[in-house]
Order: sequence, then C-alpha cells, then structure tokens
Amino acid sequence: MATEVGAAAVPRRPWGGMETQLAIAAALLVVLGLAGGFLAFRFVADEYQRDQRAWQVRMGIIADSRAAAIDAWLSSQFEDLSALAENDSLQLYVTQVAQAGQAGSGTDQQDVVEAQTEYLRNLLEATGARTGFLDRNPNIGVAANLPQVGTGGFALLDSKGQMIAGTRGVPPLTGPLRDFVGGLKPAQRGLLDLYLDSAGHPAMAFAVPIFAVQGNRDAQSQVGIIVGIKEVADELYPLLRQPGDTSETALTALVRRTGAAVEYLSPLREDGTPPLTMKVPADAPGLDAAFAIDNPGGFALKRDYRNRLVLVTGRNFSSAPWTLLYTVSYDEALGASEVRQRWLLAAFFASLGVLGAIIVAVWSHGNSRRTAEAAARYRDMADRFEDQRNLLRLVTDSQPTSIFILDADGRYRFANREAGRTAGIPADDMTGKLIANVVGPEAAKRYLSFNREVLESKKALSETVRLSTEAGLRVVQTDHIPVAPSTELPESVLIVERDVTEVVTERERRARTLSQLVRTLVGVVDRRDPFAANHSQRVAQLTRAIAAEMNLPERDIETAETAGNLLNVGKILVAPELLTQSAELSDEDRQKVRHSIHTSADLLEGIEFDGPVVETLRQAQARWDGTGTPSLAGDEILITARIVGVANAFVGMVSRRAYREPLDIDRAVDSLLAQVGKAFDRRVVAALVNYLDNRGGRTRWVNLDQPSGAA
Repeated sequence: MATEVGAAAVPRRPWGGMETQLAIAAALLVVLGLAGGFLAFRFVADEYQRDQRAWQVRMGIIADSRAAAIDAWLSSQFEDLSALAENDSLQLYVTQVAQAGQAGSGTDQQDVVEAQTEYLRNLLEATGARTGFLDRNPNIGVAANLPQVGTGGFALLDSKGQMIAGTRGVPPLTGPLRDFVGGLKPAQRGLLDLYLDSAGHPAMAFAVPIFAVQGNRDAQSQVGIIVGIKEVADELYPLLRQPGDTSETALTALVRRTGAAVEYLSPLREDGTPPLTMKVPADAPGLDAAFAIDNPGGFALKRDYRNRLVLVTGRNFSSAPWTLLYTVSYDEALGASEVRQRWLLAAFFASLGVLGAIIVAVWSHGNSRRTAEAAARYRDMADRFEDQRNLLRLVTDSQPTSIFILDADGRYRFANREAGRTAGIPADDMTGKLIANVVGPEAAKRYLSFNREVLESKKALSETVRLSTEAGLRVVQTDHIPVAPSTELPESVLIVERDVTEVVTERERRARTLSQLVRTLVGVVDRRDPFAANHSQRVAQLTRAIAAEMNLPERDIETAETAGNLLNVGKILVAPELLTQSAELSDEDRQKVRHSIHTSADLLEGIEFDGPVVETLRQAQARWDGTGTPSLAGDEILITARIVGVANAFVGMVSRRAYREPLDIDRAVDSLLAQVGKAFDRRVVAALVNYLDNRGGRTRWVNLDQPSGAA
C-alpha cells in the first residue's frame, strides 16, 4: 500500500476491553458535564431572576407609596389655596377693592377699602398660620433698622397682577416670582418649581385664580390671583422616607432634567449633599437618575452618581416636573444571592472534577502499558522523517537559490546546499546553530527582524536589499514564509533567497534611459515656448512633494513626477506664435493649449513606463465634480492625476505668463481652495498647503520670477 511523502504511517494496536471502558466512561463524563453544567447554569439563572423580581416588586411598592405621598402633598397645597380662593367674602372684597382702585374713590370709600383690605390681610394671616404658608422667621414684622426679606406667605393680586393684600413677610414678587406670576395663564392654577430662596432654602410657589361671586370660572370672571409661597424642606423631604424600610443602602430622591444635566432636588443623606446643589451630566454612562426620568415605572441595573452599581426604579408626578428616584445597592440586594449561586456552581464543578480525576487516574494506569509500544512507533516515525528530510534536501539542493528554515529562536532547522555555500560551511553543519553564529550578528538582524513580523502576522513578507561584497554590489530578494508547527517542526519561517542583481541593474538602466528621454523631450518644449521653460520641471518637483506629503507608495510618487515632467510634450504640435502670444488668449486658443496635455498622452502611448504615466496625463484635466475631460469624478480619477492637476494649476498661477504677471502664493492658494470639491480633491490641496506652510515649500516657490507658463 502506497504512503504519501510527508505522512508517517503509524501502526495502531486494537483497543482492549479496559480502553473501551475508559472511552465510554470519558464520553459519559463529558455528557454528564455538559448536561449538568447546563442545568446548573439554568438553575442559577432562574434563582437570580427570581431574586431580582422580588426586589423589583418590593422597590415598586415603596416607590409607589412615596410618589403617592408626595402627590397628596402637592394636591393639599393647591386645595389650601383653592379653599381660600373660593371664600365668598374674599371673592367679594377682592372684586370691590380692585374696582375701587380702578375708578378712584372718596374719603368714605377709602375707609371701606382699607377695612376690606385689612379683613383680607387677617384672613390670609389666619389661613397661612393654619396651612404653613407664613414666614417662619420670628423677626419678620419686628421693627428694625435693617430691611428684612421674608421667605413665605400669601399674596392677593388683582387681575392685572397688582398687589392687593399680603401676609407679613411675604417675599417681594421679583426675580423667579415675578416671572412665575407674569407667566400664569388666565383661569388656570400654576406651580413654581423648587428653587433656593433668599435664605438659601428650598422653596416653592403655588397660584390659584380668584373668580367673582357667582362667576362662570372662566377668564372673563377672574378678578384676581392668590399666590402662596413657602419653604418646603420640612414638609416635602420627610415624605421621601418609607416607614419600615430596613435597606441600609436605599436612596429615595427627587430629580429633574435641567438642560443636559440631571439635578438632584432633595438632600442626599449618604454623603450629606444639600438639596438643589448637585447636577450630573444626563449622558453619563448608565446613570440611574437618567434611566428613571426616561423610563418612569421601569426597573434596571444601573450606576448611581458615585458610580456604584444599584437597582433603580422611578415614578413621575402629574402636577410637578419631578421624578422619584429609588435605588438600592446591588451588593445589598443581590450580592448574597450571587455569592450563593457561585458556591453552588463551584461545588458542582468540583464534584465533576473529582470524578474526572478518578477516570484520569485509571486511564494513566492503562496508558503506562502503552508507553513501550508508543516508543517503538516514534522510532519508526523518526526513520520515516529522516527519509522525508533526505528527499527535501535532494529537491532543494537542485535549486540555484538559497533555501533554509529558522525557528522562532533563530536556529537553523534546515538548509540546502546553496545556503551552506553562501554561509561558507556545509549545510548539514548548520542545523541547530544560531544564525547569528553562522552569518554574523549584523547580517542576522535582517533575517530575525522580518521573521518576528512574519510569526506575529502569520503572513509571508518579501524584502529586497543591496549588499556590498568583495565582488561588488549584490542585490538580494528574500521571501519569508511562515511554517505552521507540527510534530516534527516547531513554528518556523521558510526563507528563500534569490540573487536579483542582474534584474535590478537592468531595470535601473531602463529607468536612466527613460529619465534621459524625459529630459530630452522637456528640453525640446522649453526651446519652443520660452514662457513654458522650466514649467514641467517645477510641476514635477511639486508633484513629488505633494505625493510624499500624502505618504503615497514610491511607485505612485515616481509616476506623478514623470507625468509632471512630460505634461507639456504635446506643445510640440502647438504653433509657436500661439505659445508666445503676449495678448490674452481667446477661448479657442486656450482650449488648444489645454488640449496639448491629451496630445502628450497620445505621443507617449507606446512608451512602457513602470507606472500609469500615460493614463495620469489623460486624466490630469478631469475635475472632482465630473465636469472635466475625461468625465470621471471623485475617486474614479487616479490619485496621481489629481496631484498633477493641482500642481499644474498652482505652478501656472504663481508663474509669469506671456500675457500677465504671476499671482502671489496666498492668492493662488485661495483660488485652489475655492475650487475644492469642484475641480480639485480636498486631500491633495490640503497636502499642498501643508507642504508650503510647514515643510519650507513657501520659501522655494516665493521667488518664481523667471518667464514660465501653464499647460
């Protein structure tokens, strides 16, 4: 039976009864492990979900309770004001006082108005004392030399917003209060959201319309407004605490969105942060307060303002722009559950591991009986590997190239006869030696550097280097090819090295010949058009600078430079009197000169260049927006053609022409920038500007005062 080269035929011994039983036991262990692992993970996941749902229900109940308490408190504030506004005496007196103020009155009427106003003031004082709307500063109303600003009370306003009566210490209707009163809609109640009053305490204002007695409760029947102002910290914030809540890390807070931030309206007892003093960006990753605002009634695992992992839920309010935020730390809520579940998984896998260890011990005992047989098989494999090695050497020794294999440590694993001849020692003696000890440390650096890159990327690489030898210059091309590890060979690199001195020398000779041809053609054009003298050379220099600024490959840089040099060859077929005409060219004559670039491409069609020089010339007048010739647009245009187009336009503008003086560099750059996106590629123009301003290009091009013209 034939055996393929490179594959060692290893005789197999039929398994005995013990081996079969061990295989079955191992298979059962794997099945048990997979099934048990799946069930264990499923059980743990279900337990986790159950605990999480329990906390969701518990937190939802607390959040609903606190939201209901705060909603009731807000409603009670409006109810207190509504009861006052619906007082018949108050409605009547407000109507009469407002009318008396509008119509003017005599002395008797003034006494009546003052009596009515005093009654209203006493009514407000009594209601304020009962509902908590009076200023709590005992010094308010006491005669003193310094003015005192109150922080709470009632204010009765007529339908035009003018004060009729107020309690002692009612703050002046300025600032936020003035804006609040001015923004009230007719016949509707209003609420001024939490703010810090003159004493620096959280305060709110409530407003209810007053209608005329027997009125229709519409805007036409409204005779005034009653505004209630009070500090709310002592009444509002205690409502956030849930009686009987034993959670140590629970946090209940009021928040609202303020612009791009979340503002905490209530104090934070965890770190003592006062109310209305802390804002957190709403787009902070995973912020619990932002989630609660955007998802009222939702439940999630987020992070709080201290970046602590918490369970969060929230509730909105119908009469205030707030969100109730309720959180409990993840460690308190689900930490113990998670630890318990981890121990459960650990115990399961530990039991599975013990069972596996028993099976491995039994297998190890049986395996020792096969050691001798395996040694015999490996000897047979070694003999076969040596045969394959000899075959490989026979094949590679017939090649004129140097072929060898280096492992990751830089040791020779194989070398053919040519590799040994190049190194100066027999190929067989190279195996196992470090390359640095064979070819020298300096020469070895080149191989080892590329080998490291090949082993990391798992991709083949090639390099071409010039070496100075006693016989002269030697050009060598080296291919580095990764070799996958096997039982016979570790991870290595196959190196194939060829002498390409003759090929490179011939290519360089061709390049010199082509360069001479280019210079000759450019010289012919320069003699026919004195205003175009040196234009092509300048375009070529600028195209190389722009291409290098864009980090293009050397082949593209040389293509752009060659095309720039040959740009004006087509002017050979343009009449000399047209090229030297001092008057401004007509549109027809200008098209003839511009078409000379396409003529250049036609004349050079048969010449074999290393890059797409001819196609670059054909596309040099294409426009980025597709309106040029040929009708290509955007990235359809060769990058070399885009560079030549920009360089030709710039050199033409900053050079003297037969019919005009040159432009300065700044005006030329402005002209190019104005055509970005229309005629020119933004990236090419940006590279030109960077070259001029940051690479010393401006100094080189600022003094272009010799006669020159554009293609």
